[in-house]
Amino acid sequence: MSSSILRIAVSGLQAAQAGLATTGHNIANANTPGFSRQEAIQQNRNGLFTGSGYLGRGVDVATVIRRYDNLLTAQARSAQSAASHFSALEAQASAIDNLLADPEMGLAPALAEFFAGVNTLASHPGDAAARQAMLSSAEALASRMHLLDGSLANRQAGIDRRIETTVASVNELSRQIAELNDRVGRESAAGQPPNDILDRRDALIRDLSALTSATAVAQSDGSLNIFMANGQALVVGSTAFQLRAAPDRFDPARRVVGLVAGSGFVEFTADTLFGGELGGLLAARRDVLDPAQNELGRVAIALADAFNAQHRLGQDRTGAPGGDFFTIASPWTGAATTNTGNAQLTAAFSATGALTGSDYDVRFDAGGWTLTRLSDGTSQVFATLPATLDGVTLDLGSGAPAVGDRYLLRPTRDGAGGLGVFVTDPLRIAAGAPVRTAATSTNLGSGAISPGVVNALDPNLAQPVTITFTAAGTFSVSGTGTGNPAGLAYTPGMSLSYNGWQVTLSGQPAPGDSFTVVANAGGVGDNRNALALAALQTARFVGGASSANEAYGALVAAVGSSTHEASLAARSQGALSAEADIAVERVSGVNLDEEAANLLKFQQAYQAAGKVIQTAAAMFDTLISITSR
Repeated sequence: MSSSILRIAVSGLQAAQAGLATTGHNIANANTPGFSRQEAIQQNRNGLFTGSGYLGRGVDVATVIRRYDNLLTAQARSAQSAASHFSALEAQASAIDNLLADPEMGLAPALAEFFAGVNTLASHPGDAAARQAMLSSAEALASRMHLLDGSLANRQAGIDRRIETTVASVNELSRQIAELNDRVGRESAAGQPPNDILDRRDALIRDLSALTSATAVAQSDGSLNIFMANGQALVVGSTAFQLRAAPDRFDPARRVVGLVAGSGFVEFTADTLFGGELGGLLAARRDVLDPAQNELGRVAIALADAFNAQHRLGQDRTGAPGGDFFTIASPWTGAATTNTGNAQLTAAFSATGALTGSDYDVRFDAGGWTLTRLSDGTSQVFATLPATLDGVTLDLGSGAPAVGDRYLLRPTRDGAGGLGVFVTDPLRIAAGAPVRTAATSTNLGSGAISPGVVNALDPNLAQPVTITFTAAGTFSVSGTGTGNPAGLAYTPGMSLSYNGWQVTLSGQPAPGDSFTVVANAGGVGDNRNALALAALQTARFVGGASSANEAYGALVAAVGSSTHEASLAARSQGALSAEADIAVERVSGVNLDEEAANLLKFQQAYQAAGKVIQTAAAMFDTLISITSR
């Protein structure tokens, strides 16, 4: 009897010792990230049948479990992934917003300064200082474009570097999770869960969720298979698959993310890779950075082209026709490295006012060329090249394409960085108009002719033209390029256009009165073209609907809106993530007050079991003394 009591006491002592060890382990790891509170589970031994009934035989420690809720943990991972995604997106968008919206370093003050210089020139067209100031403001505008474009390009490079670092971290975490899967499988074979290893694996998966979306699927052997948002497996059992930050097939300087599959590479997109810092970086580049750089380039190209077009209609200080004032970057085209043909495409602007700011996917198939606008997915098929779409003409420069070959067209990406001032001599600024008008000194009536404006380049622009009133209400026109019409009806205030110029006739000319339109020789103080150039400040040549300042303002507003949305989402998801962590902590976290109570409970149980052992020993001594008599 004393021996059975001793066995019962020893089992109680061992159970109390296991409880103390588990409680001590909990207390020691109270501040360990990812640690789940453990609990020693006791169960009573089957009783021993006697004539007096079943007598207890003590207690066993069945297992040590961790307090863990799979559903809450999965929700915490998902919330962490979304919070990291929007946090990365907000950080990138905020930096771009601060750059573009800067009241001193943004484009708006440079545009205002440039057109202020043009207006000053219009007020003082013969002043050398005004000409030099206008040229300096143009150079400052180009420099500001370069600064903004360079900052955005640096942001692109920074995202690429961050993508490479994040992919390396994802691969390392995946490798460690696969190793722990193998260890869990081996150690679980003994029939007991390796709680601390499971905690370490869960902590790694949580870290992985912060980098990319990670869904864990439990397997029968205790391992967890990890899948990304696009369904791609990162970890299967003890095998980890590798992501890769590879050069873009169209632009090797740019990084894309994909899966290493044997000797091949499967590229992912921002749409399929939502979640985590990696998804946030890809989304920031696609939804904020790329459109911002494209739109800034569109503003630069449209402004430069409109200014050049008007400048060509003018006449400079030396009397020569005005030429291009700005230099404009050509559209960029890139051939995919996977192409089997050797065709090289070229692109040129056909109408900068029709530019959209989008990039285009170009594909060659048996049916011809398919151009897809990436901003909205709209496609158009052309049987052959050249083809014109959205203000850009695409042509085959050299070589021959093969079926399936693909190209990327970026019409405006280099617009801001490629903007330059072509005019270097202030005398070459075309402030005046190449024609001038005059009324014959012998005119008797009150008729008048406006100074005239030039609205088109014409071979006969500088040819002299005479307007003669043959009667009070009719006139004739003579001169090269006019067709010499006669008997034209006159209405006061009417416009007359020939050879690329336009004049307004007003008043009441007398019969025999005449007016002339001739080449503008010696027009030092002429400011007509300067006025037309200054008017471009409010002209809507960007997309046919906005001025340069309005288009830039819309860009700043769009980036600001994206930043605000990302900020709201980041705060919201951050709060959800914190709530999910609290829910997990309620289940798995260590409460030191509770553990202190458990410590006292198991200490008392240990002491009580020791008393039972002392009692059993005393009973044994009594039996020995009786039997030894």
